[in-house]
Amino acid sequence: MTYQRDFQQRLRVGIVGVGSHAYRNLLPAMNFLPVTLAAICDTNLDLARKTAMQYGVPACYRDAGEMYREAGLDAVFLCVSPVMHPQLACDALDAGLHVWIEKPPARRAAEIEEIIRRRGDRVVVVGFKKAFMPSTRKIVSLFGDGPAGPLRSILAEYPMTIPEDGEAVLRDGSVPNWLRNGCHPLSLCIEVGGPVSAVTVHRAKGGDGVCLLEFASGAFANFHMASLQNKGQAVERYSFFGDTSHAVIENSLRVTYQRGIDFQYGRNTTYAPEGLDYGAVVWEPQNREGTLENMALFTQGIYAEMMHFCASVLSGQPAQTGTLEFAHSVMKVYEAGLLSSGRRMIIS
Repeated sequence: MTYQRDFQQRLRVGIVGVGSHAYRNLLPAMNFLPVTLAAICDTNLDLARKTAMQYGVPACYRDAGEMYREAGLDAVFLCVSPVMHPQLACDALDAGLHVWIEKPPARRAAEIEEIIRRRGDRVVVVGFKKAFMPSTRKIVSLFGDGPAGPLRSILAEYPMTIPEDGEAVLRDGSVPNWLRNGCHPLSLCIEVGGPVSAVTVHRAKGGDGVCLLEFASGAFANFHMASLQNKGQAVERYSFFGDTSHAVIENSLRVTYQRGIDFQYGRNTTYAPEGLDYGAVVWEPQNREGTLENMALFTQGIYAEMMHFCASVLSGQPAQTGTLEFAHSVMKVYEAGLLSSGRRMIIS
């Protein structure tokens, strides 16, 4: 692990949007990235100046275009609203900058298509943190070429509701929770399951229900949308099933890989046979010391998504995770979910 102050090569970066999320997550994560934060932009110029003073940033802007032209940047981090992300990203790309975009990156899949068109040879990464979480990466390794694959099905549980009139959402350009936070479980399922070929949503009266994803591989995901209103309850669980074993992510942190035992019906006499080749393997933060792997910036995937962007830019290599193509897939599933109303929506 290398800290910002130790990197020999750094990107000169700016950030657009220093509200609560950026202040709590993105700015602290930069302590561990190969960056020099050279400029801050926010429509609240007083907030930008206070933040710049705290972080020793020399330049503040109210207008992003002005920052792109004057600050001499290599890259920019965008952390505002999906209403503003597409135009800010396109303008930055037109200015020759590499771009990192907080999720959700847009309101419509077509807006992602326009960013792709403008990308050229620049690196663009979208911060779908659940695709970058250590727990998700472990599942990908288990069900890719690992011992648990191939993946057959996913059961996802996440507190979520979906709007009743999805056509109105798309027509009016509103930003429902189905977009703001529904992209979290959707992106995790797509990262593990791969491209989605069809979506069906059955919505209950309260807005909760079931979202069924059919993957091109033949696997399925059953996303149970729990309308639980008590935010103090931890309700997030993903179960992944292969041919001979399964694995579970609980509340983003705990990964359990269930290998089972050498089973013969009517013959087994113990559930704990000799040796270490049977039973469950568990990975979870130890929380014993104030070390990096226990911090939310690392367990939640925030560091990983931002570091992947920086590393891709510095190496001159295309991003592999959180790409615009991946974001486009997530947005198409999001739109199909809004329009389904019990119908099977084909994803082309």
